[in-house]
Amino acid sequence: MTNVMYKYATVLVAIENLRKEGYDVDFNLEDNCLICGNNKYTIDDFEIEQVYRYEGDSNPSDESTVYGIASKDGLKGILVTAYGAYTDGMSAAMLRKLSLKNE
Repeated sequence: MTNVMYKYATVLVAIENLRKEGYDVDFNLEDNCLICGNNKYTIDDFEIEQVYRYEGDSNPSDESTVYGIASKDGLKGILVTAYGAYTDGMSAAMLRKLSLKNE
């Protein structure tokens, strides 16, 4: 993972800035892979280049994380997760990949 870490005020500002940097597709989590259109990416098929984490002012469970991701086939995109939303049924390997390594 690249150690690029900026502090943006909101999730929306982080997404806007990632778009300006060329992260122009949206990734989603499905089972134990990332998906974008008809493409599926396992943990070996992508790298997390940037991570931004946000917590609600009054409730830590209002946490969101924004990832800047690059796939090995050249796609650059964004994955946004909410607190705990992606953990059910996710493999330990995928959870480690999505962990906040640079905090």
